Amino acid sequence: MPATNLPPRPEFLTAYLAWCQVQRRLAGRTLTIYSEALQRLAQLAERDQVELLSLSTQQARRWVAELHRGGLAPRSLALMLSAWRGLYRWLGSEQRVAFNPIEGLRAPKAGKPLPKALSVDDSVQLAEFKSEGGDPINEARDRLIVELLYGCGLRVAELVGLDVQGSAAAAGWVELGNAELQVLGKGSKRRSVPLGRAALEALEQWLPLRQRIAKADEPALLVGPRGARFQAGQVRLRLKARALAAGMPSHVHPHMLRHSFASHLLQSSGDLRAVQELLGHANIATTQVYTKLDFQHLAKVYDAAHPRAKKK
Repeated sequence: MPATNLPPRPEFLTAYLAWCQVQRRLAGRTLTIYSEALQRLAQLAERDQVELLSLSTQQARRWVAELHRGGLAPRSLALMLSAWRGLYRWLGSEQRVAFNPIEGLRAPKAGKPLPKALSVDDSVQLAEFKSEGGDPINEARDRLIVELLYGCGLRVAELVGLDVQGSAAAAGWVELGNAELQVLGKGSKRRSVPLGRAALEALEQWLPLRQRIAKADEPALLVGPRGARFQAGQVRLRLKARALAAGMPSHVHPHMLRHSFASHLLQSSGDLRAVQELLGHANIATTQVYTKLDFQHLAKVYDAAHPRAKKK
């Protein structure tokens, strides 16, 4: 068996992992994460000649800072600290330590990931894609789905909640005469969303076909083969299939089209308040994430075009 440079694991670490497996019934993957985190703890203690049963909060904080500087991601640090914290809670219950040195330690906050958006070219390609020999009903519905998600920035729940006509029971509906949608968003807040030319054309193409398959008493705008309201899962599957057929470079989901709508509109108009209204965000801080997307776009343009950005 090949030799390793790992320090011997203190017996209480092995006992704790066994307790986690038997008493807490942790999954195999979680046990592996805990085992690796505790092995790292043992390595740090061995290197710095620290007795783990006498570990101080200050020393533990130094180790966390060192690991963070070394490139360990905030999420990985959080998982590691969870394992360490659990160990010392168990040691406390076994009366082997007087306090938990990890209790007050927290990993640095992870940066909030920016929403993924398609490029303008990819968005247009997806909207204008036509499958060869496909079912015309599916084709018309798929096109409308893309136009309402990308052209109007709807959430998928708002999309499937649309009815053909307004009523007291309708969550949202189409007003063709006014070229707009009435949408029920988060927090039961209503908003009006304008329909662009392409979305209106997609609607006019879909409505006659919808009449062929919709049940007589079905109010939904989007209906499936059995004539009942289309569900969010069906939208995701149809959109995924269309994106694959259209040769999109990445997995496309409904919210990605909403992100693309917001990002492209902000790039063109610079009107954050208008984008907030169209998206139905209660707080403008939620919409401001798209200014970061816009800045990324500008930064790429700068890096590609500005003489002072080009590498020698």
